Amino acid sequence: MIRYVLKRIVLMIPTILITSLLIYWAMDLAGGDPVMTILPENATVEQQEALREEMGLNDPFLVRYLRYMGGLVTGDMGESYVTDRDVFLTFMERLPNTLLLGGSALIIACIIAIPLGIWTALNQNTWKDTGGMVFALFGVSMPNFWLGLMFILLFSIQWQLLPSGGTGGIEYLIMPAATVGLGLAALITRTTRSAMLDVVRQDYITTAKAKGAPRKRVIYYHAMKNAMIPIVTAVGMQFSLVMTGSALAETVFSWPGIGRLVFESIAARDIPMVTGSIILCCVLMSIINLAVDLLYAFCDPRIKAQYSNKG
Repeated sequence: MIRYVLKRIVLMIPTILITSLLIYWAMDLAGGDPVMTILPENATVEQQEALREEMGLNDPFLVRYLRYMGGLVTGDMGESYVTDRDVFLTFMERLPNTLLLGGSALIIACIIAIPLGIWTALNQNTWKDTGGMVFALFGVSMPNFWLGLMFILLFSIQWQLLPSGGTGGIEYLIMPAATVGLGLAALITRTTRSAMLDVVRQDYITTAKAKGAPRKRVIYYHAMKNAMIPIVTAVGMQFSLVMTGSALAETVFSWPGIGRLVFESIAARDIPMVTGSIILCCVLMSIINLAVDLLYAFCDPRIKAQYSNKG
C-alpha cells in the first residue's frame, strides 16, 4: 500500500511539470507588457528597459520557465504586479476559505444527492424517479451565479435573514455553500442512481433477498457498499472542481477564496498571480485525486488486496 502511494506521488511530478509548462506558455502568449503595468505612465524608455532586464523578461522563454520552476520548488512564485504581495503566501491565505466553502458545499450535496439517488433507483420508472431526475436536470442546467443572485434577492433583500456577502460567522457561509452544493448534488444524484441500478440487478442482491434479508440491510449493506466506487469518483471529481472552479459563486457573494482571487487577477492582468494560482490549483487537484484513489481501497476490499499484493 505504501509503495502504491509513493508511486502515485512520483507520477504526480511529470503531470505537474507538463501542466505548469502549458500554463506558463499560455500566459506568455497572453500578450501585454508587465513593465507598463508596474511603472507609471511617465516612465522613460531607459527605466522600462532597466526594469525589463531586472525582471528577466528579455531572457528566452525556456530560461524564464526553468527559473520560475526553480522558485516554485522553494515556494517562491514571484510577487503580484498589482499588490506587490508574495503569490504563494496570498494563495495560501485564500486556500482555507475555499476549503471551507468547498467542504461545506460537498457535505450539503452528499446529504441531498446520495439518499435521493438511492430513492430514485429503488423507484425506477415511477413518478418518484422522474421527479428526482427533473431535480438533477435542473441542478445541472442552473448557473451558479443566477442561483446565488436569487438567494440574495430572497434571503438578504426581501426577507433580510442572511448577509448578502463577505465572511464572518456561519450565517455568511450558508448561501454560498448552498449555491455551490445544489449544483454539485445534481451530478452526484445521477451517478448514485446509475450505480445503484447496476448493483441491484446483480445475482448476489437477488440471493440476499431470497434468503429473507431485510430490505434495509440489502440496500445499505450489500448494494450500497458495492456502488460506492463510482459515487466516490463523482464526489472526488466534484470536490476538485469546486476547489478550483467556484469563481462565480465566490464573486457573487464576495467570498475571499481562490476562485475570486484568480478572477480578480485576470481582470487586473496580474500575470504572476494568475500563473501561480492556476499551477497551485493543479497541484491541489492532483492531491485530491490521489486521496480519492486511496479511498477506493476502503470502499472495495478487492482493490485493497490488490494494493497489498503490490507491496
